[in-house]
Amino acid sequence: MLALIDGDPTHQALSVFDGAVLRGDGCFEAIRSYRGRPFGFGEHYARLTRSASALRLEVPSASLLEGWVEACAREGGDCIVRVVVTRGGSVPGAEDPSRCVVLWHAVPTVNSPLHLLPVAAPWHPGGEDWELSGVKTISYAANQAASRKAQEAGADDALLFSRDGHVLEGPTFSVAWVVDDCLETPSLDLGILESITRALALDDCRRLGIPVREGRFPLQRLHSATEVMALSTVKEVASVGRVGTETYRGGEVTGRLQSAFWKRVQETAAEQASAGR
Repeated sequence: MLALIDGDPTHQALSVFDGAVLRGDGCFEAIRSYRGRPFGFGEHYARLTRSASALRLEVPSASLLEGWVEACAREGGDCIVRVVVTRGGSVPGAEDPSRCVVLWHAVPTVNSPLHLLPVAAPWHPGGEDWELSGVKTISYAANQAASRKAQEAGADDALLFSRDGHVLEGPTFSVAWVVDDCLETPSLDLGILESITRALALDDCRRLGIPVREGRFPLQRLHSATEVMALSTVKEVASVGRVGTETYRGGEVTGRLQSAFWKRVQETAAEQASAGR
C-alpha cells in the first residue's frame, strides 16, 4: 500500500523519537475515497488546519496535500485515506522535524444495523471549555478502550455519555436520532468532534424540510426515539438497531438521509470526472 511521508513514497520510516509515537501528539483526518476519488477534501483540510492550529503544528498547503491524498486514493480505489501530522522529535537530543504522513487502507466492515452500548466517558470535556475541545488529535486510547469494552459485551461499538449523563458521540462517529419526526443530535458546545458527515446530514435535513434540534440530551432521551443513526466518514449514515436494551428500526428519516448522502457522493464524483480528476 502506498504511504507518503512528506510526499515521499521512498521514505517509509517515522522516527521512534517522534511525539506521535511517544506521546500521541499530533492530529489526523480520515478521508473516504470512492473509486479512487477523495470525497470532501476541502472540508477535511479545513478541519485538519483547525486541529493543527490548536496543537501549534503546521500543515502542508492545500494544493500540495490534495495531490498526496489523490495519489493514495488512486491506488486504494474504494478506501480510507488517512492524513497524520506529527509533532516531530520530542525528547532531548532528537531534532527530527514534524512529519505529514498520508496513506490508504481498506474500509472497515460496518455492521447494519449497529448495536451500541452506552459507556461513560469521564475523559471527555462534556461541555467544559479546554484547549483541545473538538480537536481531532491522534490520542484515541480512551476512545478505543470504550470501543473494546462495548465489543467485549457483545455490541458493535460504544455510545459515549458525559459525567452528568448527556449523550456525546461514538468513539469515532457522531450520533443522531428521531423524535416526533425531528432529527436530534448533541450540540458541538459539548466538545464533540465537528463531524463532516454530521454537518452534511444536518444540511440535507434543512434542504429536505426535516426539522433539526441540536442540544444537550440525557441518555434517557433515546427512550423516546423511533430511529437512531451513526454518522462518520467510515459509517456514512448508518442505521442503529439497538442502544443498550432499547431497539429501533431504520425509518424514513434515516433512509432519506442515506439517499441524500449517496447523491452527494455521486454528484461529487461526476464533478471530479468532468474536471479530469
